[in-house]
Amino acid sequence: MASTIFPGKSNAIIDIFKTDKAVIGMVHLKALPGAPHFGGGNLDAIYDFAMKDVRALEEGKVDGLIIENAWDIPFMKPDDIGLETVAALTALTVRIKQQTDLPIGINCLANAVIPSLAVAKSADVPFVRVNQWVNGYVANEGFMEGIAGKAMRYRSSIKGDTIKIFADVHVKHGSHSIVADRSLAEQTHDNIFFDTDVLIATGNRTGDETPTQEIEGIKNHTDLPVIVGSGMTKDNAEKILSLCNGCIVGSSIKYDGLWWNNVDPARVKALMEVVIALREKEGR
Repeated sequence: MASTIFPGKSNAIIDIFKTDKAVIGMVHLKALPGAPHFGGGNLDAIYDFAMKDVRALEEGKVDGLIIENAWDIPFMKPDDIGLETVAALTALTVRIKQQTDLPIGINCLANAVIPSLAVAKSADVPFVRVNQWVNGYVANEGFMEGIAGKAMRYRSSIKGDTIKIFADVHVKHGSHSIVADRSLAEQTHDNIFFDTDVLIATGNRTGDETPTQEIEGIKNHTDLPVIVGSGMTKDNAEKILSLCNGCIVGSSIKYDGLWWNNVDPARVKALMEVVIALREKEGR
């Protein structure tokens, strides 16, 4: 098992969520200003839609949230993200944070880590999710490069060193042919070497179950926390969480299992009943 490279690096999952079996619920924002599907007017309707999800996730007892500009389709490459996106994402995050005690993370799509860090610093939230931290792949948006070098220097420049990096090892929605000659173990080591805090294993697309071999292939080569980034349901939660330190959950807890719908409180409750029973079983 690989070391964390940097001495003294603590377990970010336990630090942030106070459990090593964390469930992080997605808050998929409606289209923001500048995106093709933005409806005009102010941010109130976007906020109201998001807060329905936040309340349902809170009541279901999840451990944290990720706020994401999921409706800004088609997504732009990182250098093309507009100032209006960062401004709106910050304003909404601040408003949401005022209404919840749950820890919040930011994911600005697509792979816009520097905008995510800017939002996280301004809104004072503890982590960001990064879809491509190292190496490169071909995404729907085109060629996507790892952004760790620029992002870590930017984080340092804004005195944001406490903001934790949650990085996908094999990001979904893309082709990894460019790095096909590098094993999953090597790509895990690449992320560790470039100073990530939490490693994310995912399926191929939003909502796809993350394969067991993907989780184990990462977990067996690091002592950093590993979480699952897609496809956890109440039916596979015990299996998945027995292999890792938590999950990010979205589609399976939405009405009809569709990511663009609001969160279904009954689905959250059913999932968390399984998770809480597992924690009790393991004495956590």
